[in-house]
Amino acid sequence: MSNLDRAPVPSVCGGRGFVVAEPVRELLSPRRVKLGESTEVRRLLPNLGRRMIGAWAFVDHYGPDDIADEPGMQVPPHPHIGLQTVSWLHEGEVLHRDSTGSLQTIRPRQLGLMTSGRAISHSEESPRPHARFLHGAQLWVALPDEHRDTEPDFEFHPDLPSTGAPGLTVTVLLGELDGARSPGTAYTPIVGADLALTRGTEARLPLEPDFEYGVLAMSGEVHVDGVPVLPGSMLYLGCGRTELPLRAESDAGIMLLGGEPFAEELIMWWNFVGRTQQDIEQARADWLSGSRFGEVKGYDGPPLPAPALPPVPLKPRGRVR
Repeated sequence: MSNLDRAPVPSVCGGRGFVVAEPVRELLSPRRVKLGESTEVRRLLPNLGRRMIGAWAFVDHYGPDDIADEPGMQVPPHPHIGLQTVSWLHEGEVLHRDSTGSLQTIRPRQLGLMTSGRAISHSEESPRPHARFLHGAQLWVALPDEHRDTEPDFEFHPDLPSTGAPGLTVTVLLGELDGARSPGTAYTPIVGADLALTRGTEARLPLEPDFEYGVLAMSGEVHVDGVPVLPGSMLYLGCGRTELPLRAESDAGIMLLGGEPFAEELIMWWNFVGRTQQDIEQARADWLSGSRFGEVKGYDGPPLPAPALPPVPLKPRGRVR
């Protein structure tokens, strides 16, 4: 998925100086962003108060949207460097195309994992015809320096491992949780999991004390460590936890995101994750010149133009403002 802001603000993130080294309960509110003609997303990361959770650097939540008489998601070809994209749906479907030649329809609770590495371009759209409702999340994972120039790749995993307890089903997208390990390729110690809870369920989920965590609410109402978390919001939890208490006030769905705090400082601008202003400037120039990022074949429409760079220098400074 693209950041479609025509005047994107540089995000400086990474580094361990701002990691909360103890359990906290920090509720993050979303910023609403238009994604194409008919899709509005709630952007949770980067946030005014929090830039990353582990290597998770970008989180959009969208829907549920009634798109029965709408085109649905329509994101033209656009470029990426230095990251992985994670497509995750609760309702609907998204057709993914990319410059490696991948063509894949992603459906609920199937993992579409794209590694940009040195350079990739892709598009995402609601198929024609498509389901009435669209509801999901789009997430980016920052690649560590030793892997940020790897070859671009796309993985599709329709069947993922699960674990859980009575009233709780846990599907593991990335990394490992409670003995279930995802087949998706990860380049840092990380975890991403989808949790489905039935009303009245109380459970405790085992966690890694060296990881920092956040919970994205997708649907329903769940009390996370005593804090009510409503759809479209995120609760940052800090580090130092060995378990996470959950109580479902209704049938609900949440995503657990976590990982070892990301040590490197990054610059994230538009659809690029780099280390220096030169990284960003070169990626933008390459996209405008039609080099490096390949071609997305089959999308009905032109690629996204790159916005203008900001007039101020881009400098990595840390994990929070």
